Amino acid sequence: MSPTELIAAARKAREHARAPFSQFKVGAALETAAGAVYSGCNVENATYGLTLCAERVALFKALSEGESCFSRIAVVADTATLTPPCGACRQILWEYCGDIEIILANLDGRTETLRLSSLFPRPFDAGFLEK
Repeated sequence: MSPTELIAAARKAREHARAPFSQFKVGAALETAAGAVYSGCNVENATYGLTLCAERVALFKALSEGESCFSRIAVVADTATLTPPCGACRQILWEYCGDIEIILANLDGRTETLRLSSLFPRPFDAGFLEK
């Protein structure tokens, strides 16, 4: 799948966002190493703490279907400054995807591609739990 197609999948997922409180709609599309794509949107809750970001929704959908190897994720939001994954998403993405490619995009067509390690340079992972 081309980066443009992955961004389009994330953009389409964004249309389903449930953001009645913040009005901040985000879509994500996660590509597996085999080329399958799992999309997700943010889903808010009145307590905010139970809100799920688009990136985690996409990843959890993929994991729940048995996927375990990922190559990249596209994240789309309607902002002038491209919106990266939040800290919680960076942690979860690192643990399950490693140093994947992150494609950031907005509705105006701006994009930026980077590695997760540039957003999350010193991650905590299972290696710290080993004795």
